Amino acid sequence: MLLVIDVGNTNIVVGVYDGPQLLNSWRLKTDREQTTDEIGMLLLQLFSCSGIDHKAVKEAIGCSVVPPLSYAVQRAVSRYFAVELLLVGPGMRTGMPILYDNPREVGADRIVNAVAAYERAKGGVIVVDFGTATTFDCVTPKGEYIGGAIVPGIQISLDALIQRTAKLPRVEIAWPPAVVGRNTIEAIQAGILFGYVALVDGLIERIRNELEFDAAVIATGGLARTVSAQSKHIGAVEPLLTLEGLHILSARTRKG
Repeated sequence: MLLVIDVGNTNIVVGVYDGPQLLNSWRLKTDREQTTDEIGMLLLQLFSCSGIDHKAVKEAIGCSVVPPLSYAVQRAVSRYFAVELLLVGPGMRTGMPILYDNPREVGADRIVNAVAAYERAKGGVIVVDFGTATTFDCVTPKGEYIGGAIVPGIQISLDALIQRTAKLPRVEIAWPPAVVGRNTIEAIQAGILFGYVALVDGLIERIRNELEFDAAVIATGGLARTVSAQSKHIGAVEPLLTLEGLHILSARTRKG
């Protein structure tokens, strides 16, 4: 079996594959203060509660955008699963040329998503990842990563609004009944969600106008389904796209 781990700024997403089949996945809160043993014991509990034998794990691969946690997660997998966690990073042969000015600047999760999206689209594709930041990543029909855009995520945009205003209340991220809110809570929800959909669709339109090829649009991340419900341009939602990309890269590394 294969253990896959995506360490993000807000969440850690863990999955386990048996061959091509994803047996289970879990979403955990990112805690930069967690120790190796805390991470290891939590992973063992997840496996135990799901009825999966952790000793059947023979390989592990992950990506991380949280350097302080990268080593702790690697050590936890090594100590509690007796396998080495391969972290996606500079120098790894992903099978995807990176046409960025400095390829080392591209987050590992963005490359992993691009690999998975290209495998699905079998052509030009734009990946929109709704994480702590919302990222737009572009892949050519030849499978080349060419860059993208980064904007503040929905949650941190909302957090900044509440922190910088004295009287606005904290609200749930949920669709209001109309764009024109009839009270303060609905007004904030309308501005955040309808405004964010306009941002996403507007950027996709501008990116497509700039590209010299047709591109499908695949969304992933925690709020992908919420935004895609009103988006004109998001064609598919794949919540576990990053895990899928890690699974693909594991197979490529094994063959290499």
